[in-house]
Amino acid sequence: MPRHLVTGNGKMLINLDRNCYIRDLYYPYVGQLNHVSGYHCRVGVWVEGQFAWLGDDEWERTLAYEEDSLVTRVSAFHPRLGITLNINDGVHQRENIFIRRFTVENGSDREREVRLFFHQDLVISETEVGDTAAYYPANHTVFHYKRDRYFMFDGTSGQEGIYQYTTGVKRFHQAEGTWKDAEDGHLMGNPIAQGSVDSTISFRLFVEPGGSRTMYYWMTAGENLEEVKKLNTYVRESGAGNLLDRTKIYWQRWVTKQERDFANLSDEVVKMYKQSLLIVRTQIDEHGAIIAANDTDILNYNRDHYSYMWPRDGALVAYAMSMAGYQGMIVPFFHFCAKAITDEGYLLHKYNPDGTVGSSWHPYLNQGQQQLPIQEDETGLVLFTLWQDYAKHGVIELPQSLYPNLIRKAARFLYTYVDPELQLPMPSYDLWEERYGIYTFTASAVYGGMIAAANFARLFGDDRRCARYEQAALRIKNGILKHLWDEEAGRFARGLYRKDGRWHKDMTLESSVYGIFEFGVLPASDERVAKTMNAIKEGLSIKTPVGGIARYFQDYYFQRSADLSAVPGNPWIICTLWMAEYEIETAASLDELRSPRETLNWVVRHALESGILSEQLDPFDGSPVSVAPLTWSHATFVLTVLKYLDKYEKLTRHVYT
Repeated sequence: MPRHLVTGNGKMLINLDRNCYIRDLYYPYVGQLNHVSGYHCRVGVWVEGQFAWLGDDEWERTLAYEEDSLVTRVSAFHPRLGITLNINDGVHQRENIFIRRFTVENGSDREREVRLFFHQDLVISETEVGDTAAYYPANHTVFHYKRDRYFMFDGTSGQEGIYQYTTGVKRFHQAEGTWKDAEDGHLMGNPIAQGSVDSTISFRLFVEPGGSRTMYYWMTAGENLEEVKKLNTYVRESGAGNLLDRTKIYWQRWVTKQERDFANLSDEVVKMYKQSLLIVRTQIDEHGAIIAANDTDILNYNRDHYSYMWPRDGALVAYAMSMAGYQGMIVPFFHFCAKAITDEGYLLHKYNPDGTVGSSWHPYLNQGQQQLPIQEDETGLVLFTLWQDYAKHGVIELPQSLYPNLIRKAARFLYTYVDPELQLPMPSYDLWEERYGIYTFTASAVYGGMIAAANFARLFGDDRRCARYEQAALRIKNGILKHLWDEEAGRFARGLYRKDGRWHKDMTLESSVYGIFEFGVLPASDERVAKTMNAIKEGLSIKTPVGGIARYFQDYYFQRSADLSAVPGNPWIICTLWMAEYEIETAASLDELRSPRETLNWVVRHALESGILSEQLDPFDGSPVSVAPLTWSHATFVLTVLKYLDKYEKLTRHVYT
């Protein structure tokens, strides 16, 4: 199940599913550690002897966010119980506090007692071993802890705080968990449990006929009991509702800090643009890691996840956010990369949010030959984005601070890690992390990185290095045009692979070849680029009502159809937007912007109800496939909108001059 609602502040990230259950709780890093790990923190309602969990099918839900905000807006109606819940959730913009507001509407003609139950199913530090859940009588709360991770739970129904509580054992022997204790409307009051444990607390409201009452539930996180107690006191004294409202206002100010003319884009696209900025913000840790995705349901497929910082995803997300005007937010990303880069000058496959090296499937030994376990595009893209950021904002202090330990170090690697015969980057893994060879996308990213390094060297008066970097970039460009262009096919190859001692072209249709113009090797108007992009559009378009464009021909990842003539692969959000970027780049009239504008509308139509974008779509019903939200999808939407607006402005200016 995708994560329909996400909220966070750069230190804490909370994901909710369509039932409004907490499914992921990341702290103290975005993406690390997950103290819920995909389990269900249930919410239940008891009314006059009848009980329902919010996950029950009878609920009729609408899922959304407050306008231009990271505070959720959910409505859930239960016809049998005759009540409606209006729910707002948000993580405080500064403190490690998660607040939930439940307004209960009574559809009956009599006053009714309503009890709300909140279930805490924590696996602190990603293991159920050695947790403790306890009632804390000093402030009438329940807290969970292990070592230096503490979580305190509290709330108020207006007249009183927690009504009942209990703690207990879960998923051990025959114990299901304390959530079962809630279904009769009463909790047994067990004050402490240790090991694999959970807890449940309840709140009581009396709701007048046809009226409504509001209650609040909140969680504080910290490194010790005193810290969570102080945060809990802060919520009580400030008022949970006040803090939640201030959180909403903060994000509204954040996302609208720049005035922008959205030309002829639809209101829905503008809304998605702003929401994408906000969603991307939740996936960026304050220490610099830009996380690919934090949907742990992917664990069901391969026992690993997307909660890593891939330098590729990170660089392209940073590029979009910088172009959108959020330069300060991405500065830590470049410092993260400067710390992570090896002495030899390359970035590894992926990293944990705390800066340590992440898991990898790239071997150091392949068919008896030693190799670097890298995707070289990742190193080049960081330099490319850093220059784009400087060109946009002119903040010279950032690249100056990174010149010796990131820019020069990476550039030295890029211009030395070159095949002397081909004058192309040495083999590495492709951007999809699936195959080893020399790829057009990678070579283009390296070219873009070398041009960026040359630009920085010129900026800092380092003429000798500038000349060296420019010459290296020119050699790579010539290598691309000589060895990766295929005259017979009339398009660029996906790449080259080595077999029987010779290099062979891989002519598989591949959407990432868009990098040939994106990173400046050739202009989008070049005939070779046009032929390549037209071939991609023809051969990778999904010929079902869903539409969209696949990554490459015969894409096996979560494959939904063997009919490759109609479905060469699942449609990917980013790949479909890459085609829109090309159409924007080559548009010579406002009329030629219709197609990319429709692509932006297509993305909006295929978002979840809450506005979340997935990685892929099912080619037959358009439902999300793989993780959601995918940070890269939202960032690419942002970048495409910005490119559209820039081109629209240029074409409009041309018309009236």
